[in-house]
Amino acid sequence: MAGSRLPRQLFLQGVAAVFMFAFASLYTQIPGLYGPEGILPARRTLRPQGKGRWQQLWETPTLLWEAPRLGLDTAQGLELLSLLGALVALGALLLSPLRHPVIYLLLWAAYLSACQVGQVFLYFQWDSLLLETGFLAVLVAPLRPASHRKEAPQGRQAGALPHEDLPFWLVRWLLFRLMFASGVVKLTSRCPAWWGLTALTYHYETQCLPTPAAWFAHHLPVWLHKLSVVATFLIEIAVPPLFFAPIRRLRLAAFYSQVLLQVLIIITGNYNFFNLMTLVLTTALLDDQHLAAEPGHGSRKKTATSWPKALLATLSLLLELAVYGLLAYGTVHYFGLEVDWQQRTIHSRTTFTFHQFSQWLKTLTLPTVWLGVASLVWELLSALWTQVRGWLRKLSAVVQLSLVGTATVALFLISLVPYSYVEPGTHGRLWTGAHRLFGAVEHLQLANSYGLFRRMTGLGGRPEVVLEGSYDGHHWTEIEFMYKPGNLSRPPPVVVPHQPRLDWQMWFAALGPHTHSPWFTSLVLRLLQGKEPVIRLVQSQVARYPFHKQPPTYVRAQRYKYWFSQPGEQGQWWRRQWVEEFFPSVSLGDPTLETLLRQFGLQEKSPPRTRSANSTLAQALHWTRSQLSPLEAPALLWGLLMAVGAVRFVQALLAPCSLRSSPLAPVSGEKRRPASQKDSGAASEQATAAPNPCSSSSRTTRRKK
Repeated sequence: MAGSRLPRQLFLQGVAAVFMFAFASLYTQIPGLYGPEGILPARRTLRPQGKGRWQQLWETPTLLWEAPRLGLDTAQGLELLSLLGALVALGALLLSPLRHPVIYLLLWAAYLSACQVGQVFLYFQWDSLLLETGFLAVLVAPLRPASHRKEAPQGRQAGALPHEDLPFWLVRWLLFRLMFASGVVKLTSRCPAWWGLTALTYHYETQCLPTPAAWFAHHLPVWLHKLSVVATFLIEIAVPPLFFAPIRRLRLAAFYSQVLLQVLIIITGNYNFFNLMTLVLTTALLDDQHLAAEPGHGSRKKTATSWPKALLATLSLLLELAVYGLLAYGTVHYFGLEVDWQQRTIHSRTTFTFHQFSQWLKTLTLPTVWLGVASLVWELLSALWTQVRGWLRKLSAVVQLSLVGTATVALFLISLVPYSYVEPGTHGRLWTGAHRLFGAVEHLQLANSYGLFRRMTGLGGRPEVVLEGSYDGHHWTEIEFMYKPGNLSRPPPVVVPHQPRLDWQMWFAALGPHTHSPWFTSLVLRLLQGKEPVIRLVQSQVARYPFHKQPPTYVRAQRYKYWFSQPGEQGQWWRRQWVEEFFPSVSLGDPTLETLLRQFGLQEKSPPRTRSANSTLAQALHWTRSQLSPLEAPALLWGLLMAVGAVRFVQALLAPCSLRSSPLAPVSGEKRRPASQKDSGAASEQATAAPNPCSSSSRTTRRKK
């Protein structure tokens, strides 16, 4: 993967940005989710069982075991980790010296620590994806900061070590596993909506948190929805093998197809940092040449090429055209595409059966594993072929390549186990050593299985749980959430990259009975108790909460079905229909409530300890919380993004000044141009005549000279 210096830098910056969003978003919700008065207090998850310190840390890998030593309880330790994680990630995003393996190791360890106590609210696939990507960033990050090096003749940066490109290949492999598995599970689930190509006629209104654009997308013609499903299968199943194509134009085409899919998902749905994380992974398909890392490369005069190179270029072009033609033919054949010129539509249908697809998957899955093996072997050989001058640098390169190569191969073997879940036959034929490796580190989430949108829900209407409160048990008032659908006239919000985890779990709770979501009983209890941290998860401005003056005496929940409104309905975004009672009317001390709490192990056995609240660190955390609590979470995250943009803008303005004042900058009047660069003489003269933007008197000085 020669020439990947700039994509690697983009990847590291992207991982830092996603970590920053993830930690900041989680921080705003910790008191309501995991505090002593939260829905699922974190202190219940860490109970010492008499094991040794290191054994305990290995079995439950979280830094929060050390929170009591700092005078903090588990929730306060989680707040500290989230704050430090967001700040460290912000630093890595802005300062290149902080893009170091140790920094990314700390970010990964902090997020893994949070996931160990996060319970159901941190069980999402994007949390696992962030952990896996964050660990890969530890290997991708350079041990020493990049310097201004001259380019080597082979296209690799001079002074670069052979191992630097190798771990970045794992990012490409992770992107392949993510996309290919996400496409395959849609068909292996036997979901009639995916097989009938009608999934998108339901998706936009039934997804967890739609955006306003989803309303407009929902009302597009049905034939366009079906064609979009065909395009989704093409991008997620047929295109990912091109990630390993030897022709860079095929990889770039695959890159832009993935970007298109993710951008469309971002526009129509609030999937927090997941799509941003996927976009970060796509940087593994880029190279320095495409990102203009060599600005002078395109301006050089073309020289005559030898006939072998011309023949190779012709064969590459023919192969590229053959791949495009094969993709087009397969799409038309397997999805029966027909153009209706009279109605100006494109008809589509699935022309293969589930049995045929299962046989195809059984035949293809193992070859994709061997495709990954072949691509990895090529990367290893390329690293070994790279020449390094100087015996000391050669020794250092051999040692680092051995370590990084071993780690890369080990992670690849580990990842084969969750990847093979897409086809049971392949899973059983894997090398037993890969299974043992995966079993040894499974709890660290170094490799995970993926498969998004497996089945389309809400085919008969979007199920939605609506909480209600009352003082007398007869007059009920709806408790509206900030982000999930409720009020029929309120437009869907835009909250990305924030993830309101309670709103997300409310969506999952609506898909089944309340007993499948034990945390819901705890939510009802906290609302009856009037706990402010939980109320802030429902409404960040407590004054908007209908029972902010006095907690309700009774709470119940109803299940509705929601649909997007029709274009002609003015002032309405939704319409709904009552279905059934979801949770019975209960009050504090109600036998039904007490039975449910006891059944799910949610009863308070002992009052929370408050002795740590007097520590200096706990007081500092409390003060920080009081300063940030007036801000809504999306505003806080967008404020961070704007701050990063402002700092970047200032850095761009100061960059010419620092370059001109750098001791590495060429001294005026010196002639250091090699004889082999005669064709760039005019460019050098123009560069000499260019005024210094950092000096207002540069033009006057040149005139005097």
